[in-house]
Amino acid sequence: MADSRVIADQLLIGLGGAENIIDVEKCMTRLRVGVRDQDRVDVAALRAIAGVLAALPGDNCQIVLGPGLVDRVAIDVESALSAARAEGSAASSAAQLADKGAAIRQQNKQRNNTPVKNALRRISNIFVPLIPALIACGLIAGINGILTNLATSGQVPWLATLSPIFSVMSSGFFALLAVFVAMNAAKEFGGTPIIGGVIGGIIVAPAVANIVVWGQQLAPGQGGVLGAMAAAILGAYVERWARRWAPDVLALFIVPTLTVLIAGLAALFLLMPAAGWVSIQIGIGATWLLSTAGVFAGFVLGGLFLPLVMTGLHQTLTPIHTTLIEQVGYTTLLPVLAMGGAGQIGAAIAVFFRLRRNTSIGRTIKSALPAGFLGVGEPLIYGVTLPLGRPFITACIGGAFGGAVIGLFDQLGYTVGAIAIGASDVSLFPLLQGSQGWGAAALGYACGLIVAYTVGFFATWFFGFTRDQLVRLNTDDTIDAGLVPADDVPEGADDPADQIPTLAGSHHRS
Repeated sequence: MADSRVIADQLLIGLGGAENIIDVEKCMTRLRVGVRDQDRVDVAALRAIAGVLAALPGDNCQIVLGPGLVDRVAIDVESALSAARAEGSAASSAAQLADKGAAIRQQNKQRNNTPVKNALRRISNIFVPLIPALIACGLIAGINGILTNLATSGQVPWLATLSPIFSVMSSGFFALLAVFVAMNAAKEFGGTPIIGGVIGGIIVAPAVANIVVWGQQLAPGQGGVLGAMAAAILGAYVERWARRWAPDVLALFIVPTLTVLIAGLAALFLLMPAAGWVSIQIGIGATWLLSTAGVFAGFVLGGLFLPLVMTGLHQTLTPIHTTLIEQVGYTTLLPVLAMGGAGQIGAAIAVFFRLRRNTSIGRTIKSALPAGFLGVGEPLIYGVTLPLGRPFITACIGGAFGGAVIGLFDQLGYTVGAIAIGASDVSLFPLLQGSQGWGAAALGYACGLIVAYTVGFFATWFFGFTRDQLVRLNTDDTIDAGLVPADDVPEGADDPADQIPTLAGSHHRS
C-alpha cells in the first residue's frame, strides 16, 4: 500500500510549498489544488511521484491518484499544510496570507460561478455521497438474487433461510433513499439535514396512501428522489427565510415547525404529483428510446459518456438512474454508458503496446488499468487518453460501438439493466438485470464490453497517432512531447472541461 504521508510531502514540494497552496478539494479519484503561482508548480516532479497517475497544471491543479488513495492523501496533505503554515506563521503575517488566499480563491470561484455549473455541482454534491451505499446494497441484492435462484430451483434449499436476511440488508437503504437524498439536499442548500430528512420521510410514509390530491390518491414514495430533492430544497429556503425574522427565544419552535409544514404541504399537494409525472415520463422516454432506436441511441450515449466523465456531468445522471430503478427495478442507461469506460480500456491497451518504449506512459497505464476494469475511468482519462488527444477520441469511438451493441439487445427485447449504480465495466456484472433475467442481460453486456474493448483497441492502434507522434512519443518519459507548449495555453484553461482534444492531432491544452 502506498505511503500517503510520503506522497503528501512530495506533493507539497512539487506544488511550490505550502505557501503556494490556496485550498485542497478531493473527488472520488483526484485532488483539486488551488495554487497562487503556476510557475512554482513542478509538473514533471508531480508526475514522477510514485502513486500519482497524472498531474494537470492550472490555477486548479489536478492530481489523479485513484480511489481510496486519494482519501488518505487528502487527509495527509491537509495535515501537512496545517503544520507547515503553523511553522511559517512567525515569519509572515497569517492574516495577510489568509486575505490574499481568500482573494485568489474568490477570483477562481467567480470564473466558474455560472448558474449552470453551480446547479450541476450542487446536484452532484447531493448524490455522490450516496454512491458507496448504492454499490454495497446493490451487490448484496445481486448476491440475494443468486441465493434465491439456488433455493427455488431446489439445488440448495437451505439457502431459503438466508434470502430474507440479505433482502432486508439490501432493501432497507433503497426504502429510505428519499430520506437520505432529502438530508443531503437540505445540507447542500443551507438547511438542517435532519429537517430535510423529516421532509423526505413524509414522501415515503405509508400513511400517504390515505391522502387524495386533485382527485388522485397518492402512493408512498410517489415522485421518488426527484420529489424528495425538490421538497428538501424548498424546505432549506423556507428554513433560511424563517431564521431571518424568528425571535431567538422562539426560533427553536418556529423555524423547524414552519419549515416542515410549508415544505410538507408543498410536497404532498404539488411536488409529489409533479415529480411523479416527471418520473413516469423519464421511464417511458428511456424505455421508448432504447426499444425503438436502440442501436443509434446506444451509439450516441456510449460515445458521449467519456466527455461527460471528463467534465463531471455524469454525476447529474444519478437522479435519472435512481428514478428508473425505482420504477422498473433497474436502469437501462447505465450499461450503455459503461461502454465508454470499456472503449477507453481498449484504447489504453493499444497505447501501451504502441508506445512500448515510453516508460512513463507504460507505468501510468499499468497503474490505472486495474481501476479501469473496476469502473473507475478518471485515472485513464487524465493520465493517458486525454493528454495524448487522439486516443481519447478513439476511446469514445470504442464506447459508441459497445453502446450500439447494448442498444441492439434492448431493441430486440432483451433489455440490459443494472439494479444499482456506482459500478461499471466488469464490476457491474453482479448488478445486471433485464426483461429476460440476469443471463440474457449478462450476455448482452458481455458482448458490448468485448466490442468496446476491441474497437477501442484497433481504432487507437490505427488512428490514435500520426507517424511523427509515434517517433516523438515512443521513447523514454516523453508524454510531454505530444502536448502543446505551455506558452500556447489559452488564458483560463485550467479545468478539464476546457481541455478537449481534437482529431487534428494529439494536441491537448494542458
